Amino acid sequence: MMSANKESGGNSPAYTEMHIVAYPIEYIAGIDLFNEGEFHAAHDAWEDRWMGEVGRDEKLFLQAMIQSAVAFHHLEIGRPGAARRMYQMAKEKFARLGVKNFMSLDLEDYQAQLDRALSWLLTVPDPRELTQPEMTLPVIRLLPEVMEFD
Repeated sequence: MMSANKESGGNSPAYTEMHIVAYPIEYIAGIDLFNEGEFHAAHDAWEDRWMGEVGRDEKLFLQAMIQSAVAFHHLEIGRPGAARRMYQMAKEKFARLGVKNFMSLDLEDYQAQLDRALSWLLTVPDPRELTQPEMTLPVIRLLPEVMEFD
């Protein structure tokens, strides 16, 4: 069971006009889709950008974002083992990125939200043995400042 996250900023906007101007439209569109619970569509938006000519760090960041969205998609379609793998792969890529913020996203906060929603997948050898708990889904809200990215 998944529910929207009401504690992470309420109804404040996910980003500003400055973010829209500064960042690729696929990134912004993916944020909107993710926050609406459209995880497969968010994955598609971010993947459209990821497949193009992007810098090394942005590519790693987008891949982690894609994998985090795909984890929730796998849960929607009843594949907790695949969800766990995507969650682990996203965490590994965020760790490799090695920064606290990227493209105005607070990665520590975002990963804490992922952990609250998905860490139950790591509690047993086979997550198919578990009943999916009620989850509060992550909400992506960009930090006010626009950041340089590669």
